[in-house]
Amino acid sequence: MHNNQAIPFNKENFKQILSKQFAWVIVVSVPGALIAEYFNVPLAWFLGPMLVTSIVTLSGVKTKMPKLVLSTILIILGLYIGSYIDKTLFSQIHQWIWTSLIMLGYIIVSVILVSKYLQKFSGYGEKTSIFSAAPGALGPLLILAEDEKSDLSRVATSHLIRLIIIITIFPFIVHSLNNSENVKLVEEIIIEQNIYDLFILIVLSIIFILIFDKLKIPAALLAGTLVASGFLQISEIASYKLPPNIINYCLLILGSSVGCRFADKTFNDIAKNALHSFIATFLLVILGLIAAFIAGLVIDKNFYTLLLSYCPGGIYEVAVIAIFFDLDPEFVSFHHIIRLLMILFFVPLLLKIISKKKPS
Repeated sequence: MHNNQAIPFNKENFKQILSKQFAWVIVVSVPGALIAEYFNVPLAWFLGPMLVTSIVTLSGVKTKMPKLVLSTILIILGLYIGSYIDKTLFSQIHQWIWTSLIMLGYIIVSVILVSKYLQKFSGYGEKTSIFSAAPGALGPLLILAEDEKSDLSRVATSHLIRLIIIITIFPFIVHSLNNSENVKLVEEIIIEQNIYDLFILIVLSIIFILIFDKLKIPAALLAGTLVASGFLQISEIASYKLPPNIINYCLLILGSSVGCRFADKTFNDIAKNALHSFIATFLLVILGLIAAFIAGLVIDKNFYTLLLSYCPGGIYEVAVIAIFFDLDPEFVSFHHIIRLLMILFFVPLLLKIISKKKPS
C-alpha cells in the first residue's frame, strides 16, 4: 500500500536506499554516464545510465530503484520545469485547447490503429492489444490491464521497448536537426536567491502532490510541483531557479530507473516482442509527426517542441529531453499530463464499448 504513494516515507523504502540492488545501479550508471559523455552522446547522463542499467538488469543482475529516491528526483525536475512558468505563458494557454483536442484525436487514432495491427500480426488478445497500443501511461494501464485479465507481461514489455526506442533515438534526432544550442542552462549563473523561497516552493509542492495523489491524478509528482511553482511565481510570492548542474544527477537517476524496469525480464522476452513493438512504435511516431504538423498550423511553436509534446514516450523522460534542448518543457509537460488523463478516460471507455458489442 505504502509503495503506491507518490512520496513513500516508510521503513521499506529507506532500506532500499542502502540495498545491494541500488548500489549496483549506481556502480554501473556512473561509468555509463561518463563513457556516453566522453563520446559526446546527446543527453549522455540519461542515455548512458539507461542503456547500461537495462543491459545489466536483463543479464540477470538484481537492480532496484528506490521509489523514495526517484520521487525526490522527480520533484526536483518538476521544480526546475516550474521555474519556466511566468505570466507571459498564460497569453498562449487559450491556444493549448486546440493542441489538446489534437492530442485527443491522436490518442483515439493511435489506440485503434495500433491495437488492430497488434491483434492481426502479433497474436495479442483484443484487450492486451489496446493496453499495449496506448501511447503512454504504463503504470495506470497495468492496473487496468490486471483488472481486465489481460497479459500484463506483454503490455509491460511493449511499453518498455517503445520507451527505450523513443528515448534513445529522439535526442539524436533533435540534436542533429534542431538549430538551437542545447544545454544553455549550464551557462546560466544564478545569484542572489532567497533560500526561504525554495522552502516555500518545496512545502507547497509536497502539499499539492499529496492532494493530487489522493485524487489519483496521473503524474502527481510533476503536476503538483508545476501547479505550486506556477501559483507562487505568478502571484510573486516565491520564485527560485535551481542550479543547472543539478540536472545531470537527476538525469542519471531517471535514466537508471528506466533500465531497472526490466527486472524479471530476459533478453528472450525482449526478442519475442521486439519486432512488433518496433513497428507499433514506428506507427505511433508517424501519427505523432502528423499531430505535430497539424498543431503547428494552430500555434506558433518550435516543431521539435510540438514533436516532443506528441511523442509516445514517458512523461518524465520526454520532459528531460525538453529541458536539455530548451524546448518549452512546461508546454511539453502540460501536454503529456493531458495525454495521460485522456488515455485513462478513453481506454476504459473503448473497452466498455467493445464489451457491449459482444454477445452475452
